[in-house]
Amino acid sequence: MSNAAIADKRPSALRGASLPTWSPWAIAAGSVAVAIGISLAAGFDSKVQWGLLSGLIFLIATYGIAARVEGRRQAKDRIATALVWVAFLLAVVPLVSLVWTTISRGVKVLDLYFLTHSMGVVADAQPGGGIYHAIIGSLEQVGLATIIAAPIGVLTAVYLVEYGRGRLARAVTFFVDVMTGVPSIVAGLFILSLMLIFEMEPFGFAGSLALAILMMPVVVRSTEEMLKLVPNELREASLALGVPKWRTILKVVLPTSIGGITTGVMLAIARIAGETAPVLLLVFGNRYINNNPFEGAQQSLPLYIYQQYAQSAGENAAYDRAWAASLTLIAFVMILNLVARGIARWKAPKSGR
Repeated sequence: MSNAAIADKRPSALRGASLPTWSPWAIAAGSVAVAIGISLAAGFDSKVQWGLLSGLIFLIATYGIAARVEGRRQAKDRIATALVWVAFLLAVVPLVSLVWTTISRGVKVLDLYFLTHSMGVVADAQPGGGIYHAIIGSLEQVGLATIIAAPIGVLTAVYLVEYGRGRLARAVTFFVDVMTGVPSIVAGLFILSLMLIFEMEPFGFAGSLALAILMMPVVVRSTEEMLKLVPNELREASLALGVPKWRTILKVVLPTSIGGITTGVMLAIARIAGETAPVLLLVFGNRYINNNPFEGAQQSLPLYIYQQYAQSAGENAAYDRAWAASLTLIAFVMILNLVARGIARWKAPKSGR
């Protein structure tokens, strides 16, 4: 046998002992068992307390076992990985709990009748009724807000990235940053003040204007980041061929970043779809179907949820309708996010060999 083969079979002096790959799962299972035992002995009834205690024991056990077997340096690496997993679980568990609670309570009355009927003459204490009028109102209000905010946001981002220089660009950037943090109730109060000046009654388009104010900064920021990702070489190549700058933006820059821009717009729509405060101030709510957003009060899904829950007062019918509407709204936002991801993947630049 050659010396090289003998050397390969020798254990390396630089390689220390290491825990098996299944050790984190075993430590986690042991931590949960110990935490449950301690909680039962101490009289802790909350499962949240059990989970937090399990995470603490898992971190301590991971560091102690790894330090004894692999050394302190590797133990620090493992404790950092364990912290990431614990933080991930702390973020996921409430989300899963929220979704599960909404689904389990929302499916009680969620059916075709519920989706195709309005409240009409049904009292809040009575079973029946539906959210058709709220769905129509939400689609019209969010759609009109998108028609207003999306072009303005995209054109503003194009200006900031392609043309913006000097004081005006800095002022626009500053106000976009300020608008990003504006509470939704402030946008609603702004439109409400205009309605009071012109003595206007609540109507759906007023809510769309407030939602557009909230949507614009999100579209501007997302589009701006997408345009910055377009390589300058593409712009320079187009300009070198004598193509005007406006045509370069229209034919080169925007098509290259259209996937990311569309994703940003979809996420902005999902952001405003659940707003309640401006709709409560400006749209006012309506128990009947109103297909005209420019005249008369309208309903929307977030406002419907709020009103049904506020008026439930021990009435199971209104309480169940609120949860069913919440499930519908979550499904709507989830569909928008899936559509955004699909468009982003479809329009993503194809990598060549």
